[in-house]
Amino acid sequence: MDLRKLKTLIDLVSESNVSELEITEAEGKVRIVKGGTANYQVLAPQAPPAAQPPAAAAVPTAAAPVAAAPAGHTVKSPMVGTFYRAASPGAKAFVEIGSQVKEGDTVCIIEAMKILNEIEADKSGTVTQILCENGQAVEYGQPLFIIE
Repeated sequence: MDLRKLKTLIDLVSESNVSELEITEAEGKVRIVKGGTANYQVLAPQAPPAAQPPAAAAVPTAAAPVAAAPAGHTVKSPMVGTFYRAASPGAKAFVEIGSQVKEGDTVCIIEAMKILNEIEADKSGTVTQILCENGQAVEYGQPLFIIE
């Protein structure tokens, strides 16, 4: 688990009523415990099993296209979680490429700690790009959509 992701998880714990968070991923396991006076205890990640694929294969490749700044307004993820384009499996997606959205319209859901969070467009316009796949893990600040 990289340091950015770890810091984001610590920030989420500090800003919520959650006092303890344990995450298990392919890279290992991390447990964050919030103390009464904003003290944090982060236990060292456990070693991953020996039969893991190379770490480079586990890194999403969606970050590469972001290097070129896309035209238009970028809707970014306000949290770490899992990106969903629709309210439930098999349901119609909130938006498609070419959809007209108004500021405040729901464009996707991000599931974080078993809570479904509706993400709203922060600008009116036309959705020109969808930058994440359904079910993809997203990080804080990761671009999700381009609206022009």
